Amino acid sequence: MHTRTLGQGLQVSAIGLGAMGMSMSYGPNPGTREDMIAVLRGAVDRGVTFFDTAEVYGPYVNEELVGEALAPLRDQVVVATKFGWNIQDGAMAGLDSRPEQIRRVAEASLQRLRTDRIDLFYQHRVDPAVPIEDVAGVVGELVQEGKVAHFGLSEAGASTIRRAHAVFPVTAVQSEYSLWTRDPETEVLPTLAELGIGFVPFSPLGKGFLTGTVSPSTTFAEGDIRRTIPRFTEDNRAANQRVVDEVRTLAEAKGATPGQVALAWLLAQQPWIVPIPGTRRLERVAENAAATTVPLTADELASLDALAREVGVQGDRYDDAGMRMVGR
Repeated sequence: MHTRTLGQGLQVSAIGLGAMGMSMSYGPNPGTREDMIAVLRGAVDRGVTFFDTAEVYGPYVNEELVGEALAPLRDQVVVATKFGWNIQDGAMAGLDSRPEQIRRVAEASLQRLRTDRIDLFYQHRVDPAVPIEDVAGVVGELVQEGKVAHFGLSEAGASTIRRAHAVFPVTAVQSEYSLWTRDPETEVLPTLAELGIGFVPFSPLGKGFLTGTVSPSTTFAEGDIRRTIPRFTEDNRAANQRVVDEVRTLAEAKGATPGQVALAWLLAQQPWIVPIPGTRRLERVAENAAATTVPLTADELASLDALAREVGVQGDRYDDAGMRMVGR
């Protein structure tokens, strides 16, 4: 596995692992807790050093899972988690990035992760009720105290990124980015390039769509978040199928999988981009990691880029409430 450098010199594997789906969002987990611990530890064996979780995943249980799995390997890995939600009775009850709340979350996350430091601490969503300068300031204090190593933002707009970075250096910004989600290209990616901040795409495989395993006839299980996402209605899946078909054709020609081509395209965009595909299966971890060895020529990259722009994508990536929380 190659390594890449995000902002502030943070080195991580070129492909990370998003752990959210092990605890929520994609329907019943076919594996046991022990199975998921084996996947997380097996990922380290395959060169993955960058792991992503959040207090709200579960809530709380995903951090506990990641903490238990990686405790014996702590010095070999970089663990990212997130703050910014008001969690009441096991559910999200709005945003909360008040400085005192950030400190409470940090202490609780340290306990659940079984560690004395959070390597990368993201604000999960921008809280319009709290100035981003205050957020950056308190994370900076946590860094000075040794409880946090790096500061990150998730789904933030360019102006917010600049304001935060002026108070305390931002190491990474995390947002959805893939062949069929191009929103960050207009303002966010140029801002990160200018400021020397890394970019961490989540859902780099389009929540499974770009792997070719989702079709217009797919039925999603109860509890699968894709049942609520406009982009995954049957009509929109049919309209978006052409992108997957073209990716599959290229993958077959290269002896790769569609998912590997989609990840290779992302890796080719910038050397400071580190995707974090999620999975609950070790064979998928190995497949995703091998995307770093899939070479795409300039012509192939241009063809994929042109295809994605020509076809576009039908359907928003969140419901209305979710869309109002991004790009602030």
